[in-house]
Amino acid sequence: MKQKFNLTSLLMLSMVVTNAQADPHEKSIPGNKPGNPALVSTEAELKELMKLSEGDHPYKVEDFFEHPKFSDFQLSPNGQHLSFKERDDKGKGHIMIKEVSTGTIIRALEEKEDVIIGYGWATNTRLLYLMDNGGNENYHLYSVEIDGSNNIDLTPYDGVRATILKQSPEQRDFLIVSMNKDNPQTFEPYKVNIHTGDTVKLYEDKDPDNPIDGYDFDKDLNLRGFNRISNGTEYQYFYKFVGAKDFELVHTSKWYNKFKILSFNYASKNPDEAYVLTNQNSDKARILLYDLKSKKVLKKIFSNKNFDATHIVLSRKRNWEADYIDYQSKRYIIKPLSHHFKTIYKNLHKQFKGYQFEVSDPTDKEDQYLIKVSSDQLYGKFYQYNTITRKATLLHDLMPKLKEEDMGVMKPITFKSRDGLTIHGYITLPKTALKGKKVPMVVNPHGGPQGTRDTWGFNKEAQLFASRGYATLQINFRISDGYGMKFFRAGFKQTGQKIMDDLEAGVHYAIKQGWIDQNNIAIYGGSHGGYATLMGLIKTPELYKAGVDYVGISNIFTFFEAFPPYWKPLREMLKDVWYDLDDPVEANIAKEVSPIYHIDKIKAPLFVVQGGNDPRVNINESDQIVEALRKKGFDVPYMVKYNEGHGFIKEENQIDFYKAMVGFFSQHLK
Repeated sequence: MKQKFNLTSLLMLSMVVTNAQADPHEKSIPGNKPGNPALVSTEAELKELMKLSEGDHPYKVEDFFEHPKFSDFQLSPNGQHLSFKERDDKGKGHIMIKEVSTGTIIRALEEKEDVIIGYGWATNTRLLYLMDNGGNENYHLYSVEIDGSNNIDLTPYDGVRATILKQSPEQRDFLIVSMNKDNPQTFEPYKVNIHTGDTVKLYEDKDPDNPIDGYDFDKDLNLRGFNRISNGTEYQYFYKFVGAKDFELVHTSKWYNKFKILSFNYASKNPDEAYVLTNQNSDKARILLYDLKSKKVLKKIFSNKNFDATHIVLSRKRNWEADYIDYQSKRYIIKPLSHHFKTIYKNLHKQFKGYQFEVSDPTDKEDQYLIKVSSDQLYGKFYQYNTITRKATLLHDLMPKLKEEDMGVMKPITFKSRDGLTIHGYITLPKTALKGKKVPMVVNPHGGPQGTRDTWGFNKEAQLFASRGYATLQINFRISDGYGMKFFRAGFKQTGQKIMDDLEAGVHYAIKQGWIDQNNIAIYGGSHGGYATLMGLIKTPELYKAGVDYVGISNIFTFFEAFPPYWKPLREMLKDVWYDLDDPVEANIAKEVSPIYHIDKIKAPLFVVQGGNDPRVNINESDQIVEALRKKGFDVPYMVKYNEGHGFIKEENQIDFYKAMVGFFSQHLK
């Protein structure tokens, strides 16, 4: 689904998203702060910038970026308890438990200095939760009773990153965790007792140069298969047939081709049947029922000619019947499959017509679901749906301050690239633009660039900009996820080149529609979006009046040099996405599209923002662009939060950042 409100979904993160080691060029600074703190703007300078965000506006920055009073609702497996996060007056989100029958509420967990990144139910009386240290992404997994007792770190290892691979209702007292505990370059699976923390390694990866990247476990927590990286650019899928002693190679493909086990088919007597997400013999990813032994397609479950499929959801109670699939089109789409879920979907669609709704995992009896209802103008409301009464009851409006009628409208857009590709995206228009006035615009390229995309729905950044009278343009340029393999590969080795052309084509499309004041356009993005911000100011300096680079890459060479040990096996894949720096021709291209070598072309004002503990884009990337521009006489405001990583998650830091950015834009977009 677009968003499943459980901890496993949060923790099953890509191997590419990991913690970087110290940059080889990083300076040693007294006080143990990373990078060069002398470059950072003073507190007084940044407060002056933040002050500019104030004025006669319908909403303050805090209205968008203070965490909701109540959020992250989840039902216990038996439905007898409802958990949620409660924000205190200091912005901390504590985990609360409500007994449904009595209404009694207790605090299970207090959030202190580090943010509780995610949490979920393990049993009817025990929770799991996740934290790291100041954004370093060395995640630790904890478990705690709902009364706050027996709170233990299940992964108490320094410098180790833990993620959940598998939870199962059949084995609630255990879970499968992936850790790079014995070799920083490889992740191996462990079975962990959630009550005691007792841990058993289930498989040893003996080939760190061709490591395993993903394990498949069944509902009984048996290891059934795994993906091994081969020669840097291929995936080999190994599978153990029932009764076999060893794993056998059953599938080989290039890394960019999909072959993913979504679930084994427990309704079949054939143990080798599985629901597979694949683009084998097709451009778009399809969901197939597949026999791993005969290597034959048994049934085509779902495909779409324009968009990739993503998930399938099965009913444990009704003998693993397929309930629905979902995928991202111009909007989030749910396609019901079973009669049972068609009834649920029909009722929800009738009650929430015109809105988008997402369905959580149900209770064990599958008689209750949590439903999150939202739109481009509604941040979200949580409802509890009862399958017996067929009614959804409101639990909480997450952000009641933000009135739908005041919010901007997000419109899906489609246009052609310079070389004929169909490009999708979104533009959020403030009320003044809808009334015919041309407005300033912020171009907001997404991160990645691979493995992600922008989607339709409530976007706090875009709505903040709309409250200031700005439109926001989000383009799913070539290589964006969800549009098929050809579109994905069209972006290979095009960072700083055709990807930027797609963004520029989107800008001109928006101008042509009559929405935008072409003399008042800025660009802002994070990660790859920060890189695209810098390249936008360099490639088309006449187009942008200002830019905000948020945890962005400024130098492809130093970005590659700072890779941690377990990115080494992924290096060949990243060469496909970016450039092969070992090839003289491609290295020259990489230099041509590395912003640090072209700062003389930057004419527009720039604001740079960075997390001190960023494990993906090292602080050196921001330091070097700020230092180089200042040597040229540029006044570059520079914000660093030393208790954050790759993007800010602490409420107070988010508010500081958005106040400063809106203040910065107020100086340059008129």
